[in-house]
Amino acid sequence: MNSQAPETQDPKPGDSYVQSFARGLEVIRSFSATTPQQTLSEVAAQTSLTRAGARRILLTLQTLGYVESDGRLFRLTPRILDLGFAYLSSLPIWNLAEPVMEDLVEEVRESSSAAVLDGLDIVYVLRVPTHKIMRTSLGVGSRLPACWTSMGRMLLAGLPDDALRERLQHHPMERFTEHTTTDVDALIAHIRQARQQGWCLVNQELEEGLISVAAPLTNRSGQTVAALNISGQANRTSAAVMQESLLPALLRAAKTISRMMGTPRG
Repeated sequence: MNSQAPETQDPKPGDSYVQSFARGLEVIRSFSATTPQQTLSEVAAQTSLTRAGARRILLTLQTLGYVESDGRLFRLTPRILDLGFAYLSSLPIWNLAEPVMEDLVEEVRESSSAAVLDGLDIVYVLRVPTHKIMRTSLGVGSRLPACWTSMGRMLLAGLPDDALRERLQHHPMERFTEHTTTDVDALIAHIRQARQQGWCLVNQELEEGLISVAAPLTNRSGQTVAALNISGQANRTSAAVMQESLLPALLRAAKTISRMMGTPRG
């Protein structure tokens, strides 16, 4: 058992691991909605770098146009979006999926999004909003906790049970609303149910009034690679209405997009 320990440690600098590059990514990730601009000392503290090391990386990013500074505060520039768009543009399926989602939104009169799983977060890769005003402001690149979103549970449902439990076992069970599921066993039961029925509905667990239903997007091997949802406000679209009236349209759209990704007809 102990002989395997070195394999689980952090990567070390070498031919297959460029530490300076990894540190540069850490600096980029240190900026967020809660820390949109930071001083040199704050970046160093967040990334566990020395001030000199953080300064070199920030100045390099500034030279490349990914960071700007007023002399004291550093912030990311819109050019940083190029890194995300490189991922999106490498997946032309989203260009094909967008018209399908636009038709879905037109039919159900609610917003629709597509997301992928990253650890225990979902990351939005495509969103088609309705014209109705919603409190939740989301766009491409937005992250939400997977455990309490319909797309997240649908994506987690694609994991084997042992991997699912291992991933959730030490995950903080935060209570966002009075409806939030905070028991690991109950959460796993919800995810298993989503796997069995092929769709997932989450009612106000992440935000009061926010309800959504999701379906999996699968590739030619039948693996869940993304999820598609419809989201709305509970005061105008109840869980019953969403399941009975909107879910069929969502499942049709998900099947259409999955076929674009090579899923056999069936």
